[in-house]
Amino acid sequence: MKVRLNTLSQWIHHAGVQLPNLLRALGLVWAASRSWTVAWLVLLVFQGLLPAATVRLTKPLVDSLVALIESGGSRETVQTTLLLTVLMGLVMLLSQLLGSLLNWVSTAQSELVRDHVMTLVHQKSISLDLSFYDSAEYYDHLHRAQAEAGFRPLSLIQSLGGLLQNSITFAAMAAVLIPYGAWLPFALLVSTIPAFYVVLVHNRREHRWFLRRTADERRARYFDWLLTDRQAAAELRLFNLGEAIQELYQNLRKKLREQRLNLIRNQTLARLGATAAGLLVTAGVLVWMVWQALQGRYTLGDLALFYQAFNQGQGLMRSLLENFGRMYSNSLFLGNLFEFLELEPKITDPKNPSPMPIPLQKGIFFRDVTFRYPGSERTALRDFNLKIPAGKTLAIVGVNGAGKTTLLKLLCRFYDPQNGVIEFDGLDTRELSLDALRASITVLFQEPVQYQDNVAGNIDPGFQYKETDIEAIKSAARAAGADKVIDKLPDRYQTQLGKWFEGGTDLSVGEWQRIALARAFMRQAQIVVLDEPTSAMDSWAEIDWLSRFNKLAEGRTVLIITHRFTTAMFADIIHVMDDGAIIETGSHEELIASGGRYAQSWRAQIKGAPLEVRDQFLAPLDNRNP
Repeated sequence: MKVRLNTLSQWIHHAGVQLPNLLRALGLVWAASRSWTVAWLVLLVFQGLLPAATVRLTKPLVDSLVALIESGGSRETVQTTLLLTVLMGLVMLLSQLLGSLLNWVSTAQSELVRDHVMTLVHQKSISLDLSFYDSAEYYDHLHRAQAEAGFRPLSLIQSLGGLLQNSITFAAMAAVLIPYGAWLPFALLVSTIPAFYVVLVHNRREHRWFLRRTADERRARYFDWLLTDRQAAAELRLFNLGEAIQELYQNLRKKLREQRLNLIRNQTLARLGATAAGLLVTAGVLVWMVWQALQGRYTLGDLALFYQAFNQGQGLMRSLLENFGRMYSNSLFLGNLFEFLELEPKITDPKNPSPMPIPLQKGIFFRDVTFRYPGSERTALRDFNLKIPAGKTLAIVGVNGAGKTTLLKLLCRFYDPQNGVIEFDGLDTRELSLDALRASITVLFQEPVQYQDNVAGNIDPGFQYKETDIEAIKSAARAAGADKVIDKLPDRYQTQLGKWFEGGTDLSVGEWQRIALARAFMRQAQIVVLDEPTSAMDSWAEIDWLSRFNKLAEGRTVLIITHRFTTAMFADIIHVMDDGAIIETGSHEELIASGGRYAQSWRAQIKGAPLEVRDQFLAPLDNRNP
């Protein structure tokens, strides 16, 4: 008994803690569907009163049937019976009509709420810093939010609606029962307390299990993705990994399934015990009522009314308490959603941002920058200094892991350094508006997104939903050398790319890169950052693109991050980077003459190139900047 009291006191405490989540969830529902919610409330009130009206009509209808039989079918008793029968039929018809109407209203309401909540999740996701994606904890938060966002608000509404409707009906039933004994509503309450206790305890257990299983659920989804996604399909078949990964998936699902079944088994046994306890109370009350009828205190109509009222009342009381328990459960799970929505970015706008310098006059400066990625002990940059002169093309070359791409991420202020500053014409990036800063930069990322859209939508994402000059798209495609790829496609700029949707055409890695490069040039930004712009191009395609590069870079500040020296040689200034530091600086000719690491790597790359390509790179390049 002491354990149960402790559990009840704990639940009361947790219910108080969860009350803000419940109120916030109701606020979400109201914000998403005000008019539908009002209609829903009105219908619930009527739906709650109709069962009581049905029970209330039961006594006079049964009594009129008894009188009809005893009178031998007199005109007066026939009319009374017919009238009561018609009224009963009308109430039942109205109940069905309102039920259908309520289903329609609830569906509209739930769709609006679901879309509203997913909009909040998406808005929060795109507002958070890139650093959140470096954390497994963030993915746990996101997984829980996405898992619950789709149906928990709807479940909460249904539980709240059931609670409201059942409360109204129960109050009406209690009013019907009180004339037979004021203690009867309390007997109903006592008969449902065991079931209520079971709901409370197992809702908390289910929620705790849900929190524990998150990492396993995410890992199972990962295995499912490996087994079904095109990206991993070739490697799985070549290395015969399918069965091994399938076994990992099945073992994990077996673990989760067994935990779930154990939870349900214990809950089912507890509910059976609670139901048995409730039936004992019901049996006692019914025996008392039958005894009263045998003593002549009540008629057959009274007995029918009482049985129906008490039987429905017990079901209503159980439903009422279960709905209350489900509301508590939903508020627990919605807490996961609200935890996600309460995450705040650390990279934010200053209170009074300085205007973005357009155009750049001096350039971009990294001053004594030290940076580590969140959760990493390794320092990517330490006391790093770099100048990117305005209007010049600067190349950063080096091996993988040297810290080249980190410069891009800091430049776009996806992260802030732990020490040091990054300046645009002397202004710290933390003094600038994020939107203005990022609008002044266009980037070709090392792993650009392959949008499952048509060509125009890949070069200018969302092209179909905004007014964009198709000629601007074509111009960006020509600048990137993607026009030759596009001209070979069946519907040119309207060709669906990717294989996710019907009629899609896939491209080679190099062709996808050309499309992504066109997307980078679509934004007429003063700063251009190209991360491995030719890594997926063959040597001939690289020559074709580089031959037009100076025109594309004219008047812009360009940063090229590459491990290809044949690309870097077109830059005005070249920095060789290793282990987060600059180890060589100069023009292509100066670095070749110095005989250092750049010169050694240049000779190795050129030696392995095709003869005709080698000749073109070694020949004088008249179109280069002096």
